[in-house]
Amino acid sequence: MYQALKQTFRKVFGEEPTLLFSAPGRTELIGNHTDHQGGMVLGASIDLETAAAVRPTDDSCIRLLSEGYPMCSVSLSDLSVQEEEKGSTAALIRGVAAGFAARGFRPVGFEAAVSSSVLPGSGLSSSASFEVLIGTVLNYLTKAELPALEIAKIGQEAENRFYGKPSGLLDQAAAASGGIVFLDFFPGREVVSETIPVNFRDFGYAIAVIDSGADHADLTADYASIPQELGGVAAFFGKKVLREVDEEAFYEKLPEVRAATSDRAVLRAMHIYDENRRVLLARAALKAGDMDGFFRQLNESGLSSQLLLQNIIPSGSDTRQSLSYTIACAKRLLDGEGAARVQGGGFAGTILTFVPLARLDSFCAEMDRVLGRKSCHVLSVRPVGGVLLEEVRG
Repeated sequence: MYQALKQTFRKVFGEEPTLLFSAPGRTELIGNHTDHQGGMVLGASIDLETAAAVRPTDDSCIRLLSEGYPMCSVSLSDLSVQEEEKGSTAALIRGVAAGFAARGFRPVGFEAAVSSSVLPGSGLSSSASFEVLIGTVLNYLTKAELPALEIAKIGQEAENRFYGKPSGLLDQAAAASGGIVFLDFFPGREVVSETIPVNFRDFGYAIAVIDSGADHADLTADYASIPQELGGVAAFFGKKVLREVDEEAFYEKLPEVRAATSDRAVLRAMHIYDENRRVLLARAALKAGDMDGFFRQLNESGLSSQLLLQNIIPSGSDTRQSLSYTIACAKRLLDGEGAARVQGGGFAGTILTFVPLARLDSFCAEMDRVLGRKSCHVLSVRPVGGVLLEEVRG
């Protein structure tokens, strides 16, 4: 990828790139939709990446050519939200640059050729990988020396305000931090971050992400309904997010909360309370090397996402249930071993599985067969987040 990137840069910009950067995708091990409610998550950066060959310039413009997309130019003279840019690459670039400016660091213009192996629309956070990449470039060029979690926050701000997609901080934090990371997003406190050094292959398991084939397009309303409904439950108690609401108080007022919100909102809140406990149990199991205990929490998390959070089947989709089908097929093949669960926003995209190494080839071959295409992607945990790979000498 890197040599091809340098060649693309030379062809497009007529100059040699001087820097090479990389940022990983991420997978959510457990903690489905807890981050935007101030909850807890276990995430991991993965060995799929977004990389950029870069050359700083003297003008106030970022020019970026991403493989498969037209040239994108963003003027740094105006770092306000542009309504007509929402949903575009330019919005993310402008938003990340605005984040650095808001923190007192003047963004620097640069040219870049970008390529990504993070599957778009897969739930592996290609957008967060891109945001962390741009943040890592600007962090280096401005000499800001911001820590990984601050770069993650800048990426989230760009995605929320400039791009127009409501999201928590999990995606960006996992991509920026590197490795397996426990994150606690309790409101009003500094984010708690703990790296857990575990190699799943040492325990005889591989991570395999299975692409359901269902597209994320036109699912923004489904995604947005989750924080909206959970926010309604929190608002009943005069709070912004569910983590601020005492669980006992929630269950004591359950009939009133149900009447004020909806049955689905209440069920989704139940998922969040239970899921935060599962994250803590999964973290403890992982640190103790208890894979059975770890997988138990992951499988319970997946079941809760289906029954309570209800982010498996898109609204109005009566017959096309790609995620449910993919999960059912994976669980049948695993036959009680490992784990299989939805990851990320849900409704489409991918599922996360842990597969015994001895059965990995046959598992992937059968998943490809039942889904009718290449769907199984075997991944490894990447130990580092966004990084400068090298200063290019030509």
